[in-house]
Amino acid sequence: VQLVESGGGLVQPGGSLRLSCAASGFTFSSAAVGWARQVPGKGLEWVLGIYSDGSTYWADFVKGRFTISRDNAKNTVYLQMNSLKPEDTAVYYCATPRGNWFTPGQFGSWGQGTQVTVSS
Repeated sequence: VQLVESGGGLVQPGGSLRLSCAASGFTFSSAAVGWARQVPGKGLEWVLGIYSDGSTYWADFVKGRFTISRDNAKNTVYLQMNSLKPEDTAVYYCATPRGNWFTPGQFGSWGQGTQVTVSS
């Protein structure tokens, strides 16, 4: 399993950013994939996940600000982040769940991560 994130960077509060993850090494179209993040001083937590049927899993703090999508033809999953807040500053990882379901604190594979910094 290989997951390669891109698209991170510095953005002002209230701004938007789109992250991309190129996946390989597994049957992407049949897999659940998602985004997790690690805020400084905290553990890895799920942000959003998308199952093979297009249904989604989301963390409460997302509150409609973030969306996830997938392009099976490109083996790519995206995270669109809007209305970003300073507390969204974190390293964002593309990840797969451990097992078939997105479960808090449980992860299968993950990439190297991309830094997102929200600051004025």
